[in-house]
Parts: sequence; structure tokens; C-alpha cells
Amino acid sequence: MRTDIHVKYLDHPDIEEAESILRSCVHCGFCTATCPTYQQLGDERDGPRGRIYLIKQMLESGEISDKSQTHLDRCLTCRSCETTCPSGVRYGRLADIGRGIMEQQLPRSPGQRLLRWLLRKVLPFPARLRPLLVLGRIGQPLLPKALAAKVPTAQPAGILPDRDHPRVMLALGGCAQAAATPNTNAAAARVLDRLGIHLRQAPEAGCCGAVSYHLSAHEEGLDFMRRNIDAWWPDIQAGAEAVVISASGCGAMVKEYGDRLAQDPAYAAKARRVSELARDLSEVLGQEDLGKLQLADKGRRTAVHCPCTLQHALGLGGQVETILRRAGLELAPVRDGHLCCGSAGTYSVLQPELSQQLLGNKLAALTEGNPEQIVTANVGCQLHLASKSTVPVKHWIELLDPGA
Repeated sequence: MRTDIHVKYLDHPDIEEAESILRSCVHCGFCTATCPTYQQLGDERDGPRGRIYLIKQMLESGEISDKSQTHLDRCLTCRSCETTCPSGVRYGRLADIGRGIMEQQLPRSPGQRLLRWLLRKVLPFPARLRPLLVLGRIGQPLLPKALAAKVPTAQPAGILPDRDHPRVMLALGGCAQAAATPNTNAAAARVLDRLGIHLRQAPEAGCCGAVSYHLSAHEEGLDFMRRNIDAWWPDIQAGAEAVVISASGCGAMVKEYGDRLAQDPAYAAKARRVSELARDLSEVLGQEDLGKLQLADKGRRTAVHCPCTLQHALGLGGQVETILRRAGLELAPVRDGHLCCGSAGTYSVLQPELSQQLLGNKLAALTEGNPEQIVTANVGCQLHLASKSTVPVKHWIELLDPGA
């Protein structure tokens, strides 16, 4: 694809990367076949190829319209298109760059600015989110039905292991997961303890930075990344084997720390090392002897929802299914496993109507095989699915938890 970047963008720090991505697109359109929003809406501008043209038009003309912004906002950034693309177009990165430029150039309405600001100032901070969840549970009977369904049931974390092991890995505490589903990391710690691994959580580490970064507050997102690197660095220097992430959405972000901070002289080398050490929890378990574990819920038929970040961003589709089959679990078949559930970080809040349509489609596909439970690998997907599911939804590591 030929490009002619407008002079006003020539000094933008990411423009060379954006231009390279644009030029790698050959307009074949294979991506539209696997794009959830194009399938739902049938508009070329609501598919990857159309959005690439909208970003190209903005970078060449120096202008952006409200309609173009709407079509880009509807993108889930699920990156299913990247898995399909024969040319290796890095669409997710282009979308981040394009949205960042758009956010500076085209002011949003006061209501939209406030909503996005609140998401950035609440979700990444468990200490702010927990009280709101408590209030939501107390007032749940009085809330509108749609909002009440989003309030997750309280989940105790259980007892954490206190044994030390020669093998040490670091945990990402996370933000929404730490507040809404604390048992996920606790279960991971108990499972790894059985395997002779100590999972250590640095108190100063928190949100991976994805919430802010994907809402186009790029510098704010980078600050979250730097804080995590500082929190983990002493243990990395002491020989920690890996940084283990149990939320695939966060894992996709941490794997990109090296790229996002490549121009920061104080953090470039450290960020690159963190990205090298970053492991999704399924990557770790996939290399271990699961015979040491006692499977919980062995007789329950289970459907696995593979998050977009796990299969498209991390390239680990089928990894969780393999682990659970090795552990002796019966898995129900799942249709259209490549399609997004509609959670997509803050998407379910910012695009509620489309998100709910995608959620309905996903739950229909997940429950076709009459499962007794659904498991997933990302907290956003877990909460989103649970808000409407007729069967329990949990993180897959809970099925292997000896403390369950």
C-alpha cells in the first residue's frame, strides 16, 4: 500500500512504524472474514481493511471525521485479523497509534471524556475498585438489571502457600483481577507450590498499563509499565525464572514492554528483559509434570473460552485445552472459538450494545455442547461471560487448584 504522510505527522515518534505497517497491507480482505464487528455489522469500515484505510486517510490528509472515529471506536482490537493475515500486518499496533493521534486531534464530548477518565482512574487501582464492588453488591437489588448483572459475586482468595522453593517466579497482581477475582492468582500460587515453584508477588506491582494505553493515554500507560519493572527488578536480578501472568490480556501487554519502552534510555534494556521473562500461566503449566496435581471437578463437562489475547496476541490458542485434557478433563466442543466475547478491556462499557450482541453469540457457541461450567484465561472475559451465563464461569487454573 503506497503512502504519502501529511507533513504535520512527520515528526510524530511512531509515524515510521505506522507507515511501515500501512505499506505491509496488500488489501486482500482475508481479515474481514474473521472480524467480529464486520460479521455483525456488514460494513467495510467496521472491518480491519476499512479501518486501515481510515487511518491511512487521516495520516495523509491530516483530518479525521466523527464517523471515522466511530468506526475505529467499534474495533475490539481482538487481533483476530492478525492471525488470519497472510502478510503479517500488525493491525493492533497500527490501531493504537492511529487512535492516539485521533484522540489528540478530535476532541470527544464532555460525557465521553469523563467516562474514559473514570475508567482510567478506577479500574487500574484495586483499592479504588474494591469499595465500589462492595457497594454494588449491597445495592445490587436496586440497580438496573443490566448493571446489576455486571456486579461479580464476592470471591475469597483462600489460604496462600507459605513454603519457600528454590524455583521462584514473579506474579503480576493486576488491577481488576486483584479486586474482582482474587482467587485466580491465589489458585495459581497453590498450583505452582505443588509443582515446587514459589510464586512471589511484588506489592508495588499493579496494573500492566493496558487500560490507560488502549484508551490512548499512552504516557500514563508507560508509567504503569515503569512502575512494574521497578517492582520486579530486584527479584529478576536475584534470579527469578519468569514473570507469570494469569490474565492473558495483561500478558499480551507485558510481552510488549520491550517495544513500548524501546526509546526510553532508562528502561529500554530492563523492559526488554521483562518481556523476555513474561509467561502466560498456561505456558508455565504446559512445561510441568501435571501428575503431581489433584484435579478438581474432574467429572464436570467443561467448555473452554480462549480469549482473543491468548490466541491472537500471544499465539497460544489450544494451550489451555491441552493442559486440561492432560489433567483428565472432558471438554465440550466450542464453535467459532476464534471470535471475541465482546469484553475487550473497556469495550463492554464504551460499546455496550455491540458488546452484548457479541456476548450473546459467544455464550450460544460455548453452551451448544451442554457444558456444566465454562473456563477462560482472562479476567475481563470471565466477568463478561459470567454476567449472562447460565452455567458457572471461572478461571481455568481453579480446576487444578489443590485448595479448591
